[in-house]
Amino acid sequence: MTWFQPKARFLMCRPEHFAVTYAINPWMDPNSWARDNRALGAASQKEWQHLHRSMLDLGAQIELVPPVEGLPDLVFTANAAVVLNGKALVARFRHPQRQAEESHYESAFHALQDRGLLDTVRKLPDHIVLEGAGDCVWDQTRNHFWMGYGPRSDIAAQESVRQEFGVDVLALELADPRFYHMDTALRPLPGGEVMYFPNAFTAAGRAAIRERVTPDQRIEIKFDDARRLAANAVSIGHAVLLSDCGSRLRATLAERGYRVVATPLKSFLRSGGSAFCLTLRLDLHATSMRVKGKVAAA
Repeated sequence: MTWFQPKARFLMCRPEHFAVTYAINPWMDPNSWARDNRALGAASQKEWQHLHRSMLDLGAQIELVPPVEGLPDLVFTANAAVVLNGKALVARFRHPQRQAEESHYESAFHALQDRGLLDTVRKLPDHIVLEGAGDCVWDQTRNHFWMGYGPRSDIAAQESVRQEFGVDVLALELADPRFYHMDTALRPLPGGEVMYFPNAFTAAGRAAIRERVTPDQRIEIKFDDARRLAANAVSIGHAVLLSDCGSRLRATLAERGYRVVATPLKSFLRSGGSAFCLTLRLDLHATSMRVKGKVAAA
């Protein structure tokens, strides 16, 4: 199986200051991390380096955000912005613990713009919260964003994204606090399949997914894979990079022409993040700038 694949360029941040020092989702336990801080910090460095090297080996180009002491979650660059068609819409975070990241990400995007890697860098309207591509996942096959709202992003951000990028935005309410961002529960794949954990969504959200994705293209993952954040995967060509998954999901992906590249990220799972969270795709483009229909919410 072959698919059109543009040059893969990502934004990442070395985990020099990564740690679980506060709790803003059910995965995070600062006390547990503190008991083994040195070993876990060293493990996170090795895990990130393995992901980074695996991506380079697959031909990815990687830009880096400078790490900042006191901002342990800056490493999760998927939350930095929504990026499409050379435009970056900088994130606004719900929790105070992450709000200081915004200015650092904005500076990084302006530096990319100065190098010609982005055309525009804009901010969200005042008081609208949207935590970047973590809650706004691009589906190249369907030419729209899957947007999560509820725990960390506002449904009002839906209209801002539609106006900025000129594409459809399907907003789904997230129903389980463990799957607090869209990217923890749903991942479109290059061949048109959508890998997702149904119980992360409301009944209306599940119905919306079924409406947009044909049965043959739906890959419903079980809780055992969902708790490993298997849907939080990075796609580069026919390779799917993820922290871990069970044999059934691995076989399902293989049957559809994908090669699973396991890159364990157990340290980052302690913060509720995995491969997709640690990256931000910079080179995505819509197939059309025309909005196909009315923006929908479910």
